[in-house]
Amino acid sequence: MKPLFALLRVIWQGQSRAFWRGAALAAVVLMAGVGLLGLSGWFITAAGAAGLAGLGIGFDFFRPSAGVRLLALGRAGARYGERLLTHDATLRALAGLRVHLLGGIMRLPYPRLLRLRGGLALNRLTADVDALDGISLRLVIPMASGALTLALAWAILAWLVDLAVSTAVILAVLCGTAATLAWTLRRAARPSLRAELHMQAFRTTLIDLFRARVELAVFGQLQAQTRAALLREARQRAAANRVDSIDRVAGAALSATATLAAALALLLGLRLAETGAITPAQAALAFFAALALAEVIAPLRRGLSELGRTLVAARRIDRDLRDTGQPAAARAAPAPRDDAPELAFANVALRYPGGAAPLFRDLSFQLRAGETVALTGPSGGGKSSALTLAAGLIAPAAGEIRLRGAPLTAWPETALRATVAFLPQRSALLSGTVRDALTLADPNLDDAGVRALLETVALDDVVARMGGPDARLGEGGAGLSGGEGRRLALARVLARRPRVLLLDEPTEGLDADTARRVLDGLRKALPDAAILTASHRAVEIDRADRVLSMTQ
Repeated sequence: MKPLFALLRVIWQGQSRAFWRGAALAAVVLMAGVGLLGLSGWFITAAGAAGLAGLGIGFDFFRPSAGVRLLALGRAGARYGERLLTHDATLRALAGLRVHLLGGIMRLPYPRLLRLRGGLALNRLTADVDALDGISLRLVIPMASGALTLALAWAILAWLVDLAVSTAVILAVLCGTAATLAWTLRRAARPSLRAELHMQAFRTTLIDLFRARVELAVFGQLQAQTRAALLREARQRAAANRVDSIDRVAGAALSATATLAAALALLLGLRLAETGAITPAQAALAFFAALALAEVIAPLRRGLSELGRTLVAARRIDRDLRDTGQPAAARAAPAPRDDAPELAFANVALRYPGGAAPLFRDLSFQLRAGETVALTGPSGGGKSSALTLAAGLIAPAAGEIRLRGAPLTAWPETALRATVAFLPQRSALLSGTVRDALTLADPNLDDAGVRALLETVALDDVVARMGGPDARLGEGGAGLSGGEGRRLALARVLARRPRVLLLDEPTEGLDADTARRVLDGLRKALPDAAILTASHRAVEIDRADRVLSMTQ
């Protein structure tokens, strides 16, 4: 339960005033409901007794009826306010939690990010955060408001009716509720967890089915994937039906608890009325108030039936919060040295965890402004890893990397990304327009800037045939070929106008003429940039000022 309480504090931070006001209104709703039914029962019984006694003409109908209307209207208004405050505060808190978690994922070490499957991670994070809405809405607020209402009901019934009746009713409600909720928690925890896990598996399978439907059809696996999705959906539905069944039994048990409490109130009240200790109207007030207490305890059952799902989500999110940590404190960028190279490697070695030998060692070179250096060598020789080191995404096992005369580790993230741009072999494009893909890097790009970037990477004719920069692309850049998508990603990098540009096989998938046009346009667009490429194509090597072999 510790992760649950920790996340409760996170959720209530920043929205505590709204939650407390919502909890107060929730208590008002419950108190008004108990008071409404109790007053109505007293009013009807007292009015009937007055009529039988021939005293109806002197009975005060107006004040009790006004009280009934006031409680009814107040209950409706408080219910609306409570829903508005608590749901709005919950949605805002969970939205902030999502942003915090996504920001934390972006701060994970680069090797962990490479192993992360974006679809699975997003699906799990979304489902886990959605599961947390029950902490406040179905557990904490109902428990707090219910406890306050029961305490107040005990005090008022003891004052207006009798202490013994009041104590007996509240104890009956508490004992029956505790037994029912304990049974619900024990029986529903595992089905609730299974329902959540099956739901996440179903979502993942369904997303994979839609995204890869063409490939699955080509390889004859479409029907098998469809059957797998339907199987997971059936398992989720079976587990959810089990939770619903337990919830219905718990609801019946809580209704029986309220009925037994009301019967006890009626029995004790009638005995006291027979002795003249209280009036029949007071006995009716206790009976109907006990019936109304069902509304106090009913909301808790759903929260407890889903507690297994909520606990698992809380544990995972609590672990994510600990793993991702807090953002690094803001630091000033180091002062660059005018006489220093833009990028310098000094005896750099790289060893991946578990590797028997270093991927490379004693890598030393300097890269100055306006210079292009091509890293060559066999596949797996460390060309891409050297670019990843230069981008500051991983740390070397030995040696030092300096950027503009200062250690790379001394550069804060914002300043580093403004100075160094990296185009890896696989670059992601988002759905949206061609213009959106470029303004993601520079929101201030105008039409002339967009056209210039497209011309630089030889995409101007392609985009013109598509209808211009406002032509829409599908998910992952659908609508462009592999080479065209690669060039658009390159144009997005160029929009940052970096001082140091790191390119991993930038012309892969392009014919020689287009590759030469792109490389020439790149240097024309950034004449003073220092460019480091991982290259295996002759057209890239020919355009380099120097070639550095990565063979050991």
